[in-house]
Amino acid sequence: MSLLNSALRRLFDLLLYPFQSLPAAVGLLVVSVLAAMGMLWVFKRTSNQEKLEAVKRQIHAGIFEIRLFNDSFRQIWRAQMSILRSNLTYLRLSLVPMLFVLPPLALVVAQLQFHYAYAAPAAGERTVLTATLAEDWQSAGAVPVSASGKPQATLELPAGVVAETPSLWTAGDREISWRLRIEQPGDHVIGIRLGEQRFDKQLRGSRELQRRSPVRPGRSWLDQFVYPAEAPLPAGSPLSAISIDLRPAEVALPGWTVREMAGVPAWMTVFLILSIVFAFALRKRFGVTF
Repeated sequence: MSLLNSALRRLFDLLLYPFQSLPAAVGLLVVSVLAAMGMLWVFKRTSNQEKLEAVKRQIHAGIFEIRLFNDSFRQIWRAQMSILRSNLTYLRLSLVPMLFVLPPLALVVAQLQFHYAYAAPAAGERTVLTATLAEDWQSAGAVPVSASGKPQATLELPAGVVAETPSLWTAGDREISWRLRIEQPGDHVIGIRLGEQRFDKQLRGSRELQRRSPVRPGRSWLDQFVYPAEAPLPAGSPLSAISIDLRPAEVALPGWTVREMAGVPAWMTVFLILSIVFAFALRKRFGVTF
């Protein structure tokens, strides 16, 4: 997973480079068109278009039969059962192309999330940096601890980032946290030192479009799939993750500013709506029925 994410990071950094200085909506518009075209291409080549078209005709025929024989309970019941069977067949026929569309789409969404979901920290903004220790962090003996059992971790901060609080140890969650203040926006690398080991966390503050990582994950496959924006922590690390709080980004559209709603990032709302619109608009050109 690490190698795949590394390749995808380079690919998406390159693809989105032309949109660095443009509003987020412009890049999302282009990405949505490309995503719609890609999904239509895959759907056409992995689905049985003839059977899908035949099933749609059966559904339309059932609806027409209900309207034509609306005074006959027997005819209406038979038409409804026919529509139900046809719908189940339609879902079965659509499942196969979805199995080909969804995995690559999930990888695309995972990469776009870290380009469009988070806002750049502003000067004077405060954030919280948290290092989560692995469950077996004590067994290796690589992390020095105080007499009270608190792990001794120190920050190594770049110019422009200041720690406002000492480390806070939450034993139940195995977390060490600091409150930081961003004095100078820019691309920073924050170091956390545990004994002789140092672990870095990126903090990108440029206002241009760029990859921003709220979490540097551990080595597990799932963690790397969910947080692909930064290289994982090294094998055998006493840390399982390093996270930093980032504000959700907004997407400005003409007459409407899209914000995060119910945990759904603003960019994803725009991307899903535009992708669906373009998929329907382009389906005849691609010769696709769905």
